[in-house]
Amino acid sequence: MQFIDLKTQFERIEKDVLTRVEDVLRGQKYIMGPEVSELEQRLAEFAGVKHALSCASGTDALVIPLMAYELKETDAVFVPAFTFFASAESITLAKATPVFVDCDPITFNISAVSLESAIEKVIAEGKLTPKGIITVDLFGCPADYDEIDRVAKKHDLFVLEDAAQGFGGIYKGKRAGSFGDVAATSFFPAKPLGGYGDGGAIFTNDDKLAELYRSIRIHGQGSDKYDNVRIGINGRLDTLQAAILLSKLDIFEDEIEARNKVAGVYFDRLHDVIQTPSILKDCTSVWAQFTLVAKDEAQREQIIESLKAKAIPYAIYYPIPIHLSTAYKTLGYKLGDLPVSEYLSSRVLSLPMHPYLSVAEIDTITAAVRSAVS
Repeated sequence: MQFIDLKTQFERIEKDVLTRVEDVLRGQKYIMGPEVSELEQRLAEFAGVKHALSCASGTDALVIPLMAYELKETDAVFVPAFTFFASAESITLAKATPVFVDCDPITFNISAVSLESAIEKVIAEGKLTPKGIITVDLFGCPADYDEIDRVAKKHDLFVLEDAAQGFGGIYKGKRAGSFGDVAATSFFPAKPLGGYGDGGAIFTNDDKLAELYRSIRIHGQGSDKYDNVRIGINGRLDTLQAAILLSKLDIFEDEIEARNKVAGVYFDRLHDVIQTPSILKDCTSVWAQFTLVAKDEAQREQIIESLKAKAIPYAIYYPIPIHLSTAYKTLGYKLGDLPVSEYLSSRVLSLPMHPYLSVAEIDTITAAVRSAVS
């Protein structure tokens, strides 16, 4: 049994993947080849935005837009603490200061109440200037963008949607990747739409921002490729990865539907014995993860032992909230500052999730969980 079954997926698209890769090898346009622009056009159409710009990783997809805002250390960008490290790291790489925000205990996404409280605290302290918000569509479900936009407009902050886990999800009729001033996603292999290596993309409807991102993506390039008009990075997506992603994009909507069917069976089997994920009304998750919340650390350990006994893979996302990570000790956060994030980190457990899980496999997984919690 696989936690994420890339082998079965490859067998499904093998012929198309190999044909596309061979075309790249024969064409020998390994950097910014035609497959890159084709992928960007299709991604923009899928997300429902004017511009999609591919880049070398999901982290670059966050860093590039932040660099465009020309941030400094006294600028605050608000980010949830219960997420992958890159969401906060990108702020530091762009020279600003992350301010950590707690999450909602039911959806796991950024809490608008905690966000507003954190903004008001920063304003009152007067040491940092609030500039922006990074939301995270955690585990596949878009955040509550009506509430986030309300807070952002009130305080005149930009919104960067981190859709690394949520790309393909839907919030009130709109695709993840279309919210805020700019959005970012990741094509890390384990993501719902993943390549066979690192990759990412940036989404926006703003023409001027799109041009700025294109420049930053290639060393701050100007109209002349050897006239660098700003400091940038080497953030291009390899043509080979673009070719692979084109094959995967062909089956992506079908896989999203299959993921939701898998999640539905998990719900049916487990909702009466343990806390299962909750999705906002009028939302569709892409189910990057199916994450349970145990009643305490001891129960989580019991579930882990039960899964191990059946050779069932599992994961803990995330055992340490970012505000308590070693890298950010200098910011002065302590245990108890963000109680929901800390609570979840000590209790969450993710089960295998991919479009190719059979009902029989789900039965085996859920039986192990039920056995442990009973």
